[in-house]
Amino acid sequence: MTPLMETKEQTALREAVSALGTRYGRDYFADVVREGKHTDELWAEAAKLGYLGVNLPEEYGGGGTGIQELSIVLEELGAAGCPLLMLVVSPAICGTVISRFGTEAQKNEWLPTLANGTRKMAFGITEPDAGSNSHRITTTARRDPATGDWLVTGRKVFISGVDIAEATLIVGRTEDARTGKLKPCLFIVPRDAPGFSRNEIDMEIGAPEKQFELVLDDVRLPKDALVGDEDAGLLQLFAGLNPERIMTAAFALGMARYAMGRALDYARTRQVWKEPIGAHQAIAHPLAQAHIEVECARLMMQKAARLYDEGDDVGAGEAANMAKYAAAEACVRTVDQAVHTLGGNGLTREYGLAGLITASRVARIAPVSREMILNYVSHQSLGLPKSY
Repeated sequence: MTPLMETKEQTALREAVSALGTRYGRDYFADVVREGKHTDELWAEAAKLGYLGVNLPEEYGGGGTGIQELSIVLEELGAAGCPLLMLVVSPAICGTVISRFGTEAQKNEWLPTLANGTRKMAFGITEPDAGSNSHRITTTARRDPATGDWLVTGRKVFISGVDIAEATLIVGRTEDARTGKLKPCLFIVPRDAPGFSRNEIDMEIGAPEKQFELVLDDVRLPKDALVGDEDAGLLQLFAGLNPERIMTAAFALGMARYAMGRALDYARTRQVWKEPIGAHQAIAHPLAQAHIEVECARLMMQKAARLYDEGDDVGAGEAANMAKYAAAEACVRTVDQAVHTLGGNGLTREYGLAGLITASRVARIAPVSREMILNYVSHQSLGLPKSY
């Protein structure tokens, strides 16, 4: 079904990406995960076709469109059973921040290679003792008075794809010379920087992208490692977090659509009594309800992407949070109902749904929990007082 809010060009993009995803499919993705590899072949072909940098500026090798187009790429690959999580991180978060706030040198160095797929960038914000409270981030950066270099110290946790990323965009804090208070800043930290180490976190999620704990021990960075203005760190941070929420919604919707497709195929053909099981309302109605929730979440995601691409950061912030919440809830419900529709077959490796039970929970948890989104809506949208 063609989404209501899409242009002809966006619909054509959706169809083309869907065809690419179908050529790879869930079996390819499952093999990559089982063998401990990465989706390099799919990443390279998506790059060759111009999909990885579709949201990045044309003058730096991108497609010159926006987050709405990049969300289409991720959703359709997910619906085909082979989502690329690094699309959320590399072009959506890091590429957006650099294209909006980076220096000309940073744009020239990073954007063309992010767009053509030859390099990736990870994003590091979450800390062991900070969680959803970004005001408690303890990763700090101070200047070396002798050289002007930055010295960054801290820890990060649950950072995706650091092993395959040439650098990580690290969210730290610097001291405001006027007030003495700490303010957020973003730094590009090369993977092989001295003092920058990583430890893989053992996860029970079937995904090619690994999760890492990072340690920064007085990592020395040149002055030009700082992205944007030292005094505009908070604005720059949220410029990346809104696309992150929109893309997480796309990730969840793609997963939900894949699960729905497997459930419908089964419900149409599995016959126990006179008619296929999909004829029975006990099977049909929960699937119909899940489909409605997926379509509603998709509309909110498209609204958020359009607002963001039009430059309405405030409006996009509210819509992006709502889209991420709605898509995550729809994804969990759809995956659960798909597994239930298949019964015992839903837990077999052959049908490829069992692993989604765990994966679907990720959308509820990351990059921000549903409870924190409800807090955001309570305070920002409804004007209710805070309890914290």
